Amino acid sequence: MKFLMSMIFLMPLCFYANYWWFMFLFLMLTFLFMFNISFNYMFMSVSYFFGMDLLSFSLILLSFWICLLMILASEKLFKLKNFFELFLLFVLGLMLSLYLVFSSMNFFIFYLFFEISLIPTLFLIVGWGYQPERVSAGVYLLFYTLLMSLPMMVALFYLYKKFNSMEFYFVSLSINSFIMYYCINFMFLVKIPMFFMHLWLPKAHVEAPISGSMILAGVMLKLGGYGLLRVMKLFLEIGLKINIIIIIISLVGGVIVSLICIRQNDIKSLIAYSSVAHMGLALSGILTMNLWGFWGALVMMLAHGLCSSGLFCLANISYERISSRSIYLNKGMINISPSISLWWFLLCSSNMAAPPSLNLLGEIILINSLVIYSKYLMFLLFVMCFLSAVYSLFLYSYTQHGLLYSGLYSFYQVSYREYLLLFLHWFPLNLLILKAEFMALWI
Repeated sequence: MKFLMSMIFLMPLCFYANYWWFMFLFLMLTFLFMFNISFNYMFMSVSYFFGMDLLSFSLILLSFWICLLMILASEKLFKLKNFFELFLLFVLGLMLSLYLVFSSMNFFIFYLFFEISLIPTLFLIVGWGYQPERVSAGVYLLFYTLLMSLPMMVALFYLYKKFNSMEFYFVSLSINSFIMYYCINFMFLVKIPMFFMHLWLPKAHVEAPISGSMILAGVMLKLGGYGLLRVMKLFLEIGLKINIIIIIISLVGGVIVSLICIRQNDIKSLIAYSSVAHMGLALSGILTMNLWGFWGALVMMLAHGLCSSGLFCLANISYERISSRSIYLNKGMINISPSISLWWFLLCSSNMAAPPSLNLLGEIILINSLVIYSKYLMFLLFVMCFLSAVYSLFLYSYTQHGLLYSGLYSFYQVSYREYLLLFLHWFPLNLLILKAEFMALWI
C-alpha cells in the first residue's frame, strides 16, 4: 500500500515538477519496489483486496520500468511545452491503474482497473498522436476492448452467485461451460491480442505517440496474458476440448502475420505486427495448460515488453530526424549514425530470439511446452521462428544499409538521453537471463 500512496502523492507534483526531477522520483520508486520481493509462489504484502505473487511482482516491475522510460522518451513534449504536465498526470494515472490490476486478488477489482487502464491509454493516443487517424485508432481500441469485456462482467456476477466470493483463491472449481469460457476469456484474447482479433493493435500503434506505443507494447498486451494465467485454472475440463483450436489459430495466425511483416513498408507497423506473432506464441503456451507453458509465457511477456518497447523507441528516433516511418526512406543510416545502427542490431537480434536475450529463453520454453502438447505443432513453430529471423533482418538491413535518401537535408546527432533510453531497454533484457531460475520459483 505504501507504493500506492506514493503514486497518489506524486500526482499534484506533475504540475510543478521539473522533468528530470520527476523522472528521478519514479526511478527511486521503481528500485524501492524491486527490493520489496520475497521470491516465493504465495501471495505476500496482502492488504484487503491486494497482494502479490511472483507473477504480479514481475509485471508490476515491468510497468514501473516502462512508465519511467515513457517519460524519458517524451522530452520533446517537455521542450515544446505540449501539455507535458497533463501527460505526466496520465502516465501516473496509468501506472496507478496497472499497479492495482496486477496486485488485485479479487476478480471484480481486477476487471474494474483493467477497464480503467484503458482511459489514460486512449487519451495518450488521441491527445498526443501524430495523424488525424488517431481518433479512429482510439475508437478501435475502445470498442474492441469494451465490446468483449461486457460478457465478462455478466460472467463475474454468475461466479459470485456460484462461489459467494470473487477472490482468486476461492473461485477454483472447474467450470465445464463453453458460454462461461467464451464470456471470461474473449476479453483477454482481444487484449493479448489473438489473431482475428488483432486489428485494433497495428492501428493503435501506428497512430500513437512514442509513449503510447511503448506502454501498449510493453504492458497493455500483458494484461491479456496475465488474465489468462489467472483464470485458466477454472477451465481445466473444457480447455482440453477447446484450447487446441485457439492454439492452431494463434500459430497459423503467427505465420500469416510474420509474412505480413515481411511485406510492410512502415517501421512501426512492422514492429506492431511482430508483437501479434510473439504474443500468439505466448498465448499458445498458456493454453497448453502445462507448467512449461505458464513459465514460458511469463518469460516471453517480460522479454517482449522490453524488446518491443525498445524497437518503438528506435523507430521514433528515426522518425524525429527523417520525418517519415517508411522503411524505404529510412535507408543508409549506418553511414551517418553508426552508433544508433549498433542499437538497431542489438534490439533486432533480441527480437529474433538470438542469445543472450530473454526472448531466447522464452521461445525455448514455449517450444518445449507446445511440442509436449502435440508434436505436429513443430512444423508451425519452425516456420514461425524462421520468419521471425527473416523480418527482423529485413527491418535491420533495409533501414541501416544502402544509399542515403536524397531528400534528407538535415540530420542532428543522437543525444545522451536517447542512448540512455535504449540502454535501459536492452540491458535488463539481456541481464535477466542470468537469473532465469527466479522465474521457476513461481512454478
